[in-house]
Amino acid sequence: MWGRRRDRIHRLPQPRGAHAFGWPPAPPPAPAGQGPHRLRPDPDDQRRPVPPGDRFIESSTRSEAMTTEAIIPVAAEPEPSSRKGFPDPYSIAAPEGAEDWEQLYPYYNRFLPSRRDKDSRRTWFRNGMHFPEPMPPFDIVTSDSAFMSTGVMNSRVFALPPALGLDVRVLNGYMYMSANSVEDPEEMARRAEEFAIRAGHYYQNWPELYAKWETKVREQIAALEAVEIPALGEFEPVDRVLNGRGVTSSNDLLVAYQRILASVDAAWNLHAELLNMGYAAYLNFLTLCKKHFPEISDQTVAKMVSGVEVLLFRPDDELKKLAARAIELGVADILRADAPAEQTFERLGMTGAGRTWLAEYTKSAEPWFHFSYGNGFYHHHRSWSDNPTFPMRMIGEYAERLREGEDLSRPLEKVSAERDETIERYRALITDPDDQRAFDDALGLSRVVFPYVENHNFFIEHWYMTVFWNKMRELGSLLARFGFFPAVDDLFFLRRSEIADAIADLQMAWCGGGEPLGPDHWPPIVAERRRIHEALRRWTPPPALGPAPKGIVEPMMIMLWGITDEQVEKWLAAQEHGDGAKVLSGFAGSPGVAEGPARVVLSPDELDSLQEGEILVAPITSTSWTPVFARIKGAVSDIGGIMCHASIVSREYGLPAVVGTGTATTSITTGQRIRVDGNNGTVTILQDTPA
Repeated sequence: MWGRRRDRIHRLPQPRGAHAFGWPPAPPPAPAGQGPHRLRPDPDDQRRPVPPGDRFIESSTRSEAMTTEAIIPVAAEPEPSSRKGFPDPYSIAAPEGAEDWEQLYPYYNRFLPSRRDKDSRRTWFRNGMHFPEPMPPFDIVTSDSAFMSTGVMNSRVFALPPALGLDVRVLNGYMYMSANSVEDPEEMARRAEEFAIRAGHYYQNWPELYAKWETKVREQIAALEAVEIPALGEFEPVDRVLNGRGVTSSNDLLVAYQRILASVDAAWNLHAELLNMGYAAYLNFLTLCKKHFPEISDQTVAKMVSGVEVLLFRPDDELKKLAARAIELGVADILRADAPAEQTFERLGMTGAGRTWLAEYTKSAEPWFHFSYGNGFYHHHRSWSDNPTFPMRMIGEYAERLREGEDLSRPLEKVSAERDETIERYRALITDPDDQRAFDDALGLSRVVFPYVENHNFFIEHWYMTVFWNKMRELGSLLARFGFFPAVDDLFFLRRSEIADAIADLQMAWCGGGEPLGPDHWPPIVAERRRIHEALRRWTPPPALGPAPKGIVEPMMIMLWGITDEQVEKWLAAQEHGDGAKVLSGFAGSPGVAEGPARVVLSPDELDSLQEGEILVAPITSTSWTPVFARIKGAVSDIGGIMCHASIVSREYGLPAVVGTGTATTSITTGQRIRVDGNNGTVTILQDTPA
């Protein structure tokens, strides 16, 4: 079996110049059915012809090569203007009640009138996966940092031959992106030589560099936690005076804010350092498989790298461990009581067994419960450590299921066995020894680097961002104490530059013994911005802006966002005729078929409503939602591709999933009975009204 070939799994391909990484690309592969290995040995591949989304393989590589083509979202050039497209961003009016929405965002995030001729010619896709809600003014720092970091790694650090970064714009509070690319062949070739050296070094030293990366992230988190927001009391602390420090708390406040901003920028640099390289390794394996087996499904390729332990399951595993420990200590009944988490903690603290359990809970919580209820990009997506209601409820539920004799473990052995059997069957079809060796190398590299694709999510989006938002709340608490606004979280309705202004105001007043002007200036502005932001929530943003692209050829856009030629056509059709179909199509994220009542979950605070045996329908899922996959029969999402969170977790739990439907949350109502066909990528609404 493949599982015994440890030498093949862990052998990394040796760089051999630019061509070793697939640039320039070789001629495209033969059409489906004409390739060298036409046999369909896997049942997953018999569901339908090659889906339209698989047409992104416009170019291939030599089988021993590493593909580098467009690792970030890139849309093809728009069709001529005769083809109907999406709305021009400059023609869209502000939602009612939000006419002054632009005051919430800096100029560099907006569609400026002076750039109309340029920006209207580009296709802009909405990034609803990472930014599903309108952005509060300060929160956009996460978008800025994320896109800057992705761009600099592509453009300046690794020198991806065809891909630079993305231009980003806000429209009515929602994020849109359009890719920058390199089109000159000579420039691509020049960048390819740089890429081969830089990426080659990372792939050859991945385990060591990943270990170093984790250390850097932990140090960045510790440094952020150590940032001290000065109290600004009546007098400067006497020990500082007696020590002759000279520099005062006023300066400390300024430095603290600068350090927080520098820290979040650094953290997102680290986020992007390995991310695209991790996806590139998988894309290389995917491309190689498509070359040898043109009819292979994306789902089957994903199966070959499944069964790898990743950190996204660790918080859920900690909940299960705590549930088992509660049974051993005899405190499970306390956890099952329908009471607020604070009361449950208080009751547990009254007994020795309860205190023992609480000590183990505290050990698990640091760091595993720094797990955002959302995706970490918004200040109001609090974490399990901020609000333990959900994890405590899940621990109680797990305890009850364990006492009933249920096995809560994921079917890892089954997933691993299916993975190894699939690998063996496909590998046996490759008869050339060099091609077999290339297959082994590409698979081995993919499985070595793939865990990072999910692990980075916990370290940055969840753990780091939990600390970041709470550190900003410390600053908000200081400003609120001096009357700048009534509530701590009002801070997030100031832009980053405005917070710097507020700090300068406070410095001047505190240093001079006077009164800051902020309490007169900011409260009405914050109140108006909260009102505007709420109005923006009621607006439905279009999925794309500008001319329709003539074709989606970029693998990441298809794999992660679920944006395909077929999906673009659906958006265009829905825009023109509406979408009342009872059968929704999307990506076959995880195989299987299930029927059951739907539960539409639009935000993290609705997770508690999800009942046993229901089918989760959501815009997108987050890693912190992983525990609810033990409750459900299947998953459906508006956004996502074969490598999105819902697809990965569903495959590991053996649940059917259809992702990237585009309209599931607006087409399905909670209580309606639906059928999820994860083999064919369809969702059927079986009844018109909820049961």
